[in-house]
Amino acid sequence: MEKMKESLVKHLKGGEAFMPIEKMIEKIPFLELGKRPAGLPYSFYELFSHIRFTQKDILDYCTQANYEAPEWPQDYWPANSRPNDEKAWKELVDVYFRERDMLATLILSEEKDLMDTVPSGKKHTLLREVLLVIEHTTYHSGQLLILLRHLGLHSS
Repeated sequence: MEKMKESLVKHLKGGEAFMPIEKMIEKIPFLELGKRPAGLPYSFYELFSHIRFTQKDILDYCTQANYEAPEWPQDYWPANSRPNDEKAWKELVDVYFRERDMLATLILSEEKDLMDTVPSGKKHTLLREVLLVIEHTTYHSGQLLILLRHLGLHSS
């Protein structure tokens, strides 16, 4: 079970089949965060905010007995296409990685079995929720990479 947990954390943090979010964030200048290139319906900031919000929502679902779901879709997407300022962007990035580390700690916890049901849902397991975060992040990471390419910030 320990090897499986370690593998899940590895995939949570970037896996092997896609560029880790850290690398994508390094490539995007602040002034490019709000651009929606080539008629795409979202900016890098909007996608990253959505990834972060969803990750936090699932973390809460896995840890809170009194969890209440946010409203879909309005709560899951930011109101603006760009952050208010560089400080707000840095805070968002820091919070994302801090919450991702919290999820990794939860996965690796010796007290937690991946097949345990989450406190707020009698039918969903920790494993299911972790896989949702990994799948969701991977899906939108591909979109972040497409945005970087359309902005001329990544090739190949």
